[in-house]
Amino acid sequence: MVNTNLKLRFKPVSHSWVALHPQPKGVIQFIAGAFFGTFGPMLFYRYLLQSLFEQGYTIILLPFNFSFNHYVEASFLMREQYEILPELVRMASVEGYDYEAYLDDKNFSWIGHSLGCKYISLLEGFTALPDDRKNRQKFIRNLLSHTSDESHIESVIADIDILFKQLKQKIVEVQNLICTYVGRKITINSVFIKGQVSILLAPDISDTASAIRPQFLADIIDNLGWGVKPTPEETHSLIKDSKLFNIMGLVSFQSDDIAKSTCQWFTNTLGKPPKKLLKNLEGGHLKPLGIQVGKYVVNLFDKPLIELVKERNRRFEHYVIQLLKELKQESPKKVLQVSKSFTK
Repeated sequence: MVNTNLKLRFKPVSHSWVALHPQPKGVIQFIAGAFFGTFGPMLFYRYLLQSLFEQGYTIILLPFNFSFNHYVEASFLMREQYEILPELVRMASVEGYDYEAYLDDKNFSWIGHSLGCKYISLLEGFTALPDDRKNRQKFIRNLLSHTSDESHIESVIADIDILFKQLKQKIVEVQNLICTYVGRKITINSVFIKGQVSILLAPDISDTASAIRPQFLADIIDNLGWGVKPTPEETHSLIKDSKLFNIMGLVSFQSDDIAKSTCQWFTNTLGKPPKKLLKNLEGGHLKPLGIQVGKYVVNLFDKPLIELVKERNRRFEHYVIQLLKELKQESPKKVLQVSKSFTK
């Protein structure tokens, strides 16, 4: 049953913001779009976050810096998850809240908007990286061989090797901390986000030109080797080669030209998600933004500027919540299918 009397209150934890639900059925890790994800996502996305909180989810707002090296930022976000995880258990225990949902990482979900979806895609793509170092290096070389030179490939391999080592150490730390806090064990199914559902809102897997204008300046930056990494082509290859993205939902918007090409790539080239997990809604790229003022939701960056709460729910939040429910139902059988494919 939905509790509409709960107040969404964020507290700083590590580099992120957390709103603890008293009786959580899961955790939503939210990564916002560029600018809005750096400056006040808890304000700009307030109504969407409140709606998800009222459905019974603890909300984590994960920040990222403006950077062209998206490998580095995705790695930071993964480390941040392990920094926050034991704190969720500790904080809930102190407050007298239920913490059972935090003891299995399959109860963690991801929702991203715009550029935030690229980071989620990278994290899921990393999930397919082999645990064995030699096989992992071979996977990365095959992935980047057509788009990168040897120095860049070696750099990525070195960074990923370091990340693997650090995350495995963090997992041990997390397990020990939680056992110390509540005397319970936590189930961590993957170093990355295998088995965790995700929803991509107007995903934008962009290139340097999307962030830098005019075009000739973006070209100069790319030629100097300072442009966006991974490139859209490399990101697409990672997504395809991972053979994952089986418990993903996608929301596109009819007036959105920014995310149009990325959405078309997912649906036409990758062939995912299936139609029942794909929604094409009214609105533009910034439709997910909005705050509630009395009976209305105000979004200064999309049309209509002001909507009745009931209308806003009908046009957007309802679909996100339904996607989340459907993905949770899909998750157990999809994870089983993927596990079998990895053992063949």
